[in-house]
Amino acid sequence: MGLATFKGGIHPFEGKKLSESTPVTVLQPKGEMVFPLSQHIGAPAKPLVAKGDQVLVGQKIGEPAGFISAFIISSVSGTVKAIEPRMVADGSMVMSVIIENDGEYRAVEGFGTDRDPGALSKEEIRNIVKEAGIVGLGGAGFPTHVKLTPKDDSKIEYVIVNGAECEPYLTSDYRMMLEEPESLVAGLKIILQLFDNAKGVIGIENNKPEAISKLSALVKDEPRITVCPLKTKYPQGGERSLIYAVTGRKINSSMLPADVGCIVNNVDTVISIYNAVAKTTPLIRRIITVTGDAVTKPQNYSVRTGTSYTELIEASGGFKTEPEKVISGGPMMGQALFNMNIPVTKTSSALTAMTKDEVAVHAPTACIRCGRCINVCPSNVIPQMMMEAAEHNDVEKFEKLDGMECCECGCCSYICPAKRPMTQAFKEMRKTVLANRKKA
Repeated sequence: MGLATFKGGIHPFEGKKLSESTPVTVLQPKGEMVFPLSQHIGAPAKPLVAKGDQVLVGQKIGEPAGFISAFIISSVSGTVKAIEPRMVADGSMVMSVIIENDGEYRAVEGFGTDRDPGALSKEEIRNIVKEAGIVGLGGAGFPTHVKLTPKDDSKIEYVIVNGAECEPYLTSDYRMMLEEPESLVAGLKIILQLFDNAKGVIGIENNKPEAISKLSALVKDEPRITVCPLKTKYPQGGERSLIYAVTGRKINSSMLPADVGCIVNNVDTVISIYNAVAKTTPLIRRIITVTGDAVTKPQNYSVRTGTSYTELIEASGGFKTEPEKVISGGPMMGQALFNMNIPVTKTSSALTAMTKDEVAVHAPTACIRCGRCINVCPSNVIPQMMMEAAEHNDVEKFEKLDGMECCECGCCSYICPAKRPMTQAFKEMRKTVLANRKKA
């Protein structure tokens, strides 16, 4: 039997060797801490503190402002210096709570105490996940308590752990599967408590044999949990690709995974659920890969949310050569940075610094109609025709071509011999369509 996979996709240079063998190092912050009130999909949180307030580790400093929203929690103790707009990875200014870290890390009462998940009701587990401020840590930032509360629990048949980590250069999930596999399995068992008819599947690409072997051994006596080896291919970790690879079920942009009986969570999200439920520890840290050929010592870090990206680079020995491109995230789905003085948030995954900006080297030329973009598209749309619609700002045609099914993975731009910036164009068109729908 072949490895589980999906139709389409590409094989970019992996770049994982730079950091895959470096164990996760705890990095304590030095400077002021910046906590944007929007670190999730949905409404920004409302501040719960004011300038001059004293705060503790694990204290809520922002509360959800709607159903799709999340708590923001302080990762340090100290004094609130200001509540003001600060820049985040995408270049936008977001209202943020600024805390002067006192370096003492005094925590709220009960922080870090052991708790028996088996003694908790479904409602209690969901509430703990909500209060812990957990969101999807694969990059999307969808509030996890909402994901774990579908319309009908009994219809969920699969709880899938996304251990694909198909984004080039990133190795943080891989390190967590090797270093904290027990926490991952315990977190999955907590989620399975919510869904009586579901089985747990941990999907891992076959370029991570050590992780497959370690987790397979760990779950061999777990009747409800299996490990599913996946073919190494980008974007294997995309939600739709992963669901299809593991279950053969298809979803589109108007559906949720729950509509086909699935719940999907990233490795670190599942570990964060375990930390919150079993260890009374809310989401106050991220596992970040600092990598790229311009970095002196590529490394994986456990870093407190609110820490500046500049401190991550300093800890990695700085740049050995001045990078032409620095990305928050990986080269396929990440965002190019023009300022390093931004904070680590819940949705941060990596800092990738490249000696050469390969995109800037090639000026786009006219489409040669080779059809490669169609062959690699995991969403089965026609990027070539969508690009024509985007160039003419023809929103109606873009929608008719199923442009909203694009998952913005970047496969089309990567494979295009004419180097046309298709993914960027589709992102803008999708934003326009969503804005028009909102107005209507």
